[in-house]
Amino acid sequence: MTIVDVRTPDPKKFIKGATGDWEIVIGMEVHAQVTSEAKLFSGASTEFGKDPNNNVSLVDAAMPGMLPVINEECVRQAIRTGLGLKAAINLKSVFDRKNYFYPDLPQGYQISQFKQPIVGEGKILLDMPDEQVEIGVERLHLEQDAGKSLHDQHPTMSFVDLNRSGVALMEIVSKPDLRSSDEAKAYLTKLRTILRYLGTCDGNMDQGSMRADVNVSVRRPGGEFGTRCEIKNVNSIRFVGQSIEYEARRQVAILEDGGEIDQETRLFDSVKGETRSMRSKEEAHDYRYFPDPDLLPLEFSQEFVDELSGHLPELPDDKKARFIGDYGLTAYDADILVVEKASADFFEDVAKGRDAKLSANWVINELFGRLNKEGTDLADSPVSAGQLGSIIDLIKAGTISGKIAKDLFEIVWTEGGDPARIVEDRGMKQVTDLGAIEAIVDEILAANPDKAEQAKEKPNLVGWFVGQVMKASKGKANPQAVNDLLKQKIGLE
Repeated sequence: MTIVDVRTPDPKKFIKGATGDWEIVIGMEVHAQVTSEAKLFSGASTEFGKDPNNNVSLVDAAMPGMLPVINEECVRQAIRTGLGLKAAINLKSVFDRKNYFYPDLPQGYQISQFKQPIVGEGKILLDMPDEQVEIGVERLHLEQDAGKSLHDQHPTMSFVDLNRSGVALMEIVSKPDLRSSDEAKAYLTKLRTILRYLGTCDGNMDQGSMRADVNVSVRRPGGEFGTRCEIKNVNSIRFVGQSIEYEARRQVAILEDGGEIDQETRLFDSVKGETRSMRSKEEAHDYRYFPDPDLLPLEFSQEFVDELSGHLPELPDDKKARFIGDYGLTAYDADILVVEKASADFFEDVAKGRDAKLSANWVINELFGRLNKEGTDLADSPVSAGQLGSIIDLIKAGTISGKIAKDLFEIVWTEGGDPARIVEDRGMKQVTDLGAIEAIVDEILAANPDKAEQAKEKPNLVGWFVGQVMKASKGKANPQAVNDLLKQKIGLE
């Protein structure tokens, strides 16, 4: 297969070497566990966290005479994912045996797909800070996962847990279109977002349900592709970025010293922040692929695909465009809100019938900021969409000022309750009585005659007076009324 380079070299992404510039070329193979109650070829449970070897059927353990039976739900999930990636869906695909030995692979082979995968070429759009980048998806194929070897349970023996053995994986293979660690992190983030919107994978990298093999090579800008090294099973987006940075500079150092890059599989040590050699990289012929004789070719109709396509949810790119077009949000705010479907849904609940920009500001800056500070997920937020919407209603009605609103948010966060009732019971209403505000303004001006004179020449000083009045009123004075009165009394109107 001929690999076509579709990216124009970008000097901003080059690595500066001792002998000149180098360009990183990155491709990713993401293994995403299919959201399904049963495994790919057996009825065993896929529930996470069960005791070792509890989710194992005779098929998973490769007992003699056991035959695989395809799980239709896993096929549906793979097709839905392909549609979400704007990819070609192959109406006929074939399962192959990929032969290799590993202690936690009971059969001595993995049932996978090779030449005829279920999903063909697609694409993922990345919104980088100064450009939109299209990354090609080469293919998506279904395969079964291996078990897990446990090396820290006994001083002289390794144990094997087969709970994951036979769990359905989607291997999503990108084209070598990525050119920086930031793009690689953005790609993995966007892919995880799409999978979560579709409900085809939970994307929980800390639980192993999504992990990435990262292929890294370097070359002179625009030159021939270099020899790649694969960094195996990277389990966090941050580690993906760190592993690429280290590996690229390692390869540059070797090449600049006159050496050659060995094609190999490497592991990333997150403690040391470096990659280390694991084994020489296998090629496809090393696995002796052949069609699995126990499984017929997988065939389905275009009507089956169209039915699934008709029930897809609104995906992140479409939702972002709608948030910008319908709500008038900035691309930056829309990006933050659509990363997780739950965040987007929360925002829409808050913004319903309200000022969307103000709603986005409160959701992103106040709520998300506090959740991040507390290390709390949105699902566990003590402030509901209804409560936050009520706070925004009070601001828009002029019942409370922005400063009081932040105090109110703190009360709702720590104590709960109806925001409107809290404002009423605790006397937090904004002072709109011009007479009361004027008395405070007069007092502040009388105490600072020199600054009042300076403000006639430097109108920006009015902001200082506004701050003093707000402080004296404990944030209850209407800021606009304060500003108008000050300008009038200083003589700026």
